[in-house]
Amino acid sequence: MSAPTTTTQNIAEESLRSALSSSERPKRPNALSASLTFGWRAMLKIKHVPEQLFDVTVFPIMFTLMFTYLFGGALAGSTGEYLQFLLPGILVQTVVFITIYTGFTLNGDIQKGVFDRFRSLPVWRPAVLVGALLADAARYTMASTIILVLGLVLGFRPEGGIVGVLLAVALVLVFAFSLSWIWTALGLVLRTPNSVMGVSMMIMFPLTFASNIFVDPQTMPSWLATAIGFNPITHLVTATRGLMDGTVTLGQMAAVFAACAILIVVFAPVTMYLYRNKK
Repeated sequence: MSAPTTTTQNIAEESLRSALSSSERPKRPNALSASLTFGWRAMLKIKHVPEQLFDVTVFPIMFTLMFTYLFGGALAGSTGEYLQFLLPGILVQTVVFITIYTGFTLNGDIQKGVFDRFRSLPVWRPAVLVGALLADAARYTMASTIILVLGLVLGFRPEGGIVGVLLAVALVLVFAFSLSWIWTALGLVLRTPNSVMGVSMMIMFPLTFASNIFVDPQTMPSWLATAIGFNPITHLVTATRGLMDGTVTLGQMAAVFAACAILIVVFAPVTMYLYRNKK
């Protein structure tokens, strides 16, 4: 009885193999491929919900026009002079505020259960987070382009030329990538997207408004000017203005890169720890 049984098993195995695909099993995606795939997913979400672009289109235009024409005459004597001072700061403010949506969207995926599905996939574990950050970099670039085009139309003339402007935008994008790790950590810790937004705004408002974005700190009380000098946003705005004006110094650039390094060294490992242990 053993021979017929063996023959039957062999026939069943052959039938099963013939039903399965004979093509070679796809290779496991590498870290870059997986990150780009998740980045493309984030971009597709914008395609299906274009209202997400309001923060990179409407808000930059609104802030630039409002501060230039409401406060320019009072703060600088003319809107033209104030625009030269303001526009690099508005560029920084807009981009760093947009970084908040990194944690907001991540928390939304967690609430919908998509996050758990991604963690079960056989891909590089940080790819979900890195891909989201890469997609956000595209949003930052879009917002920067809108602000610069509007500024040129209104009369902004960067003395540093096109090279200085491109380097300034690149510097802001690097800082934004570094800052986003804070919001990803908050997105993994807090329980709702609205709580992520609320806590993030509570952090960003004093950082941006208590800086040199809108006025020169030399016009402030000495104690406040000293405090603003420790604000990383202040150093970013100073370096951005210097690049656009062609007057940037090595020390100004070093201060920004040091802040970026600290943000990544501190918050990237924390984020990955929370990501691996999220329940």
